[in-house]
Formats: sequence, structure tokens, C-alpha cells
Amino acid sequence: MQNYNRKEAPRGEKKVCSFCEKKMDKIDYKDAYLLRYFMNSQGKIYPPKRHGVCARHQRTLSNAIKKARVMALVPFVVK
Repeated sequence: MQNYNRKEAPRGEKKVCSFCEKKMDKIDYKDAYLLRYFMNSQGKIYPPKRHGVCARHQRTLSNAIKKARVMALVPFVVK
């Protein structure tokens, strides 16, 4: 008997960190196009599960986004 009211978890392959695949140690805060890929339309940072980023790279990514916000390369809030 299946419960159709609950959403089933997707049974695909586990996402792999794109930064680990490319062997990137540092994420450049000046690369605005890369950083915007990991932000939603309101300017918020996506959680690591969305793009499959590992914890180490998620920390460096969030620091790079925060630094780029201060340097006015990416916006704090989009209206």
C-alpha cells in the first residue's frame, strides 16, 4: 500500500560538487556571473542541496558572495 499524499524523494544520482570536479580551491569574488548562478532572483544564496555543493565550497562560496555584495558586484536585494 502506497501513501500518495506524501511526495516521494527523487531517486536519481547524488549531485556532485561542481567545484570539486573542477578542482577549484578558491572561488573568485570578482566572477559575478558564477556567483549569480548560486543566487535566486531576490539576491539570496541558494542552499547547498540545490546545486549539490559540498560544505567546504558552500562556505567559500557564501564568503565570496558576501564580499562581492560589499564591492557592489552583485546586489544585496533585487526589487
